[in-house]
Amino acid sequence: MKVTKRIWIRSMLCAAAAAAVSGAAFAQGAPLKIGLLATLEGPFAAGGADGMRGAELALAQRGGVVAGRKIELIKASSDAKPDVAVNATRKLVEQDKVEIMVGPLSGGEGIAVKDYSKTQPQVTFINGGSGAQATTLVNPSPNFFRFNTEGAQWMVGLGKAALDKGYKRTMIIAEDYAFPYSQVQGFMAEYCRLGGKVPVKAWVPLGGKDYSSVIATIPKDVDALLVVLGGADAVNFLTQYENSGGDKPMMGGSITVSQDVLNYKGKRRDSLVGTISAGPIADNFDGPEWKAFVADYRKAYPVSAGGFPSPTLFAFVYYVNMKAALDGLAAVNGDLSGGQAKYREALSKMVLKTPTGEVRLDSNRQAIGTTFVTEVVKDAQGNLSTKVARKVDNVDQTLGIKKEDFQMGTRDVPACP
Repeated sequence: MKVTKRIWIRSMLCAAAAAAVSGAAFAQGAPLKIGLLATLEGPFAAGGADGMRGAELALAQRGGVVAGRKIELIKASSDAKPDVAVNATRKLVEQDKVEIMVGPLSGGEGIAVKDYSKTQPQVTFINGGSGAQATTLVNPSPNFFRFNTEGAQWMVGLGKAALDKGYKRTMIIAEDYAFPYSQVQGFMAEYCRLGGKVPVKAWVPLGGKDYSSVIATIPKDVDALLVVLGGADAVNFLTQYENSGGDKPMMGGSITVSQDVLNYKGKRRDSLVGTISAGPIADNFDGPEWKAFVADYRKAYPVSAGGFPSPTLFAFVYYVNMKAALDGLAAVNGDLSGGQAKYREALSKMVLKTPTGEVRLDSNRQAIGTTFVTEVVKDAQGNLSTKVARKVDNVDQTLGIKKEDFQMGTRDVPACP
């Protein structure tokens, strides 16, 4: 009996000591690993690098520490291919043992990583910049969160703006994958409803180099082009369109008028002045939180050190998603125990303060937020930027359309020839 009691006491003391060590480690701030994935190769490399800057800025604003825990960022690169993004994510999760994952950047990548997240319920996944509708609208994952609005939400208001410009017939030129499908759906849902016509859609490969065959098919009777190309693809198209003598007015997808494209060098660049577009940011938005964000970005990443005159769309969305990850950690005092249940509940209920306004999540853990209709302008120094033409708040994923009437974007949907 005495021996049994002695063993029990010894066991309790050992357990107490272990708990004390564990508690001390937590109190002293055991490092917390966050994986960060962006597209650093391929057509979106410049935007991906700026996405990394945005995420790093959100962490730097907290001094690299949340609730007494140092945050260790473990970075990885992809190239806009879904399988490459999943393989990079798998390494971060299964080998590097990150506890939270932020990324990826591109639309098809986001859908693939969302699907992978279902196999890793112990990790919380937060989007980076991916803007495809299907990431959260189709078969959502319970541990995947997206605090940025997506491609279709970004285009709300552009259809009306196009018709106000007199663009009654529009040809669409867009990359052939999930994100541009979403952008085109967001534009056409409004444009077609108000009487606009889209007689031709040209879907081009991601990472394309030669656009001569597409340029040759532009009908004479269209009033404008809607170009949904990003990064190097946008630059290649604009250069070739300029060289061909093209003179159709142009509208841009959200990534087509991001700073990584507006700052390319070329004659066609000046003809972008007056281009209307829509997206989650406007370079010249005068909101105080936006101005503070831009000032912090410029201080941390001046043009001389590789930054842009204003944060790109990618810097913004990665900043927002990393900020959400960190604000959620602060809300639960860094506690990720119990399968991260408290952390995920905090994320789900969060009203996130961003540089462009508040964001909240719907039942699919998808952001409801602000969209800007914009116009490209040129300043005295020759820099191009986007100014606000209209601000639309509380844009949800079905764009205000009844769920039973809403159709997700595909190559063929919507249609209004």
